[in-house]
Amino acid sequence: MTDPERPWVLHVDLDQFIAAVEVLRRPELAGKPVIVGGRGDPTERAVVSTASYEARAFGVGSGMPLRIAARKVPDAIILPVDAPAYTAVSEEVMATLRAQPGAVVQVLGWDEAFVGVTTDDPEAYARAIQAAVLERTQLHCSVGIGDTLVRAKNATDFGKPRGTFRLTAENWMAVMGEKPTAALWGVGSKISKRLAAHGIRTVADLADADEAVLAGEFGPKMGPWFRQLGRGDGSAVVDDTPWVARGHGRETTFQTNIVERVDIEQAARDLAAQVLEDVAAEGRPVVGVGLKVRYAPFTTKTLVHRIGETFDREVVLAEILALVAKIEPDRPLRLLGVRAEMAMPDDAREGHTPTRGGW
Repeated sequence: MTDPERPWVLHVDLDQFIAAVEVLRRPELAGKPVIVGGRGDPTERAVVSTASYEARAFGVGSGMPLRIAARKVPDAIILPVDAPAYTAVSEEVMATLRAQPGAVVQVLGWDEAFVGVTTDDPEAYARAIQAAVLERTQLHCSVGIGDTLVRAKNATDFGKPRGTFRLTAENWMAVMGEKPTAALWGVGSKISKRLAAHGIRTVADLADADEAVLAGEFGPKMGPWFRQLGRGDGSAVVDDTPWVARGHGRETTFQTNIVERVDIEQAARDLAAQVLEDVAAEGRPVVGVGLKVRYAPFTTKTLVHRIGETFDREVVLAEILALVAKIEPDRPLRLLGVRAEMAMPDDAREGHTPTRGGW
């Protein structure tokens, strides 16, 4: 017996996407520990973009320095990042999702998207998605089924790999209640530590937390939002409005630390030139600039500054160099990043992010 037709949110997440694409290109890598990151050279400064399940079994994860990953898995095959290839495959996947009957697709990244659909059998619909993606791209995916964006997103973790899982208001607390708050989509280690300082350690704790306490810690908007997150509540609307970039940024990791002011300024100018090209293509004025600085051995600082709306490249560059002047003298730099924020168009989804308020 099927359920009545009703709206569902499905979260489609491709399994080990980047590694899987590399295995498709090189079938001899199937079943082997594959790590993708940087230029594929573990002697250089770079981080892991993704790792195959075989490599993950040794404790390798995204964001880990490549040299540490190579140490954990000495016989791993380490490959360079090939963004154009992943983009092309991702576009095939998203086209497949959009071709499903009645589907509204909200892309979250290369390897994941929400699919909104009205159906009486979401599991069957999820399996049809998996079959269609596999047939077109030879890639496997997992599908979380939920009655909100948050529940669908969290459900995917229980369906991996290649499976489905349903998480709704009915079973949310039974499944998630005793899990640590960091298990929630949108709660990282820093937020979970701040919550723990108030005795809020589990999802159930967060769901029942005092809103006044949360508002005091995180502010009048974010405090109540975290409590809502603990309940799995929030938007159930999948929105296929094209995503509008708030800004553009570029960064570079120096293979050898730089310390001379002239070298730092030149690196900033080179990055700014790339950012300004990205911004020019958008046709919107710049309203803010930012600088990301990573001092050796590994201390990261971010400097930001609001500016008056401008299309003038020289004004933007001058504002960026004013931030560069604030870099501590004689401290070696590992990384430098430059960012420009743009004015948002009137019809953009103002202030929305993937997790805050459900787009």
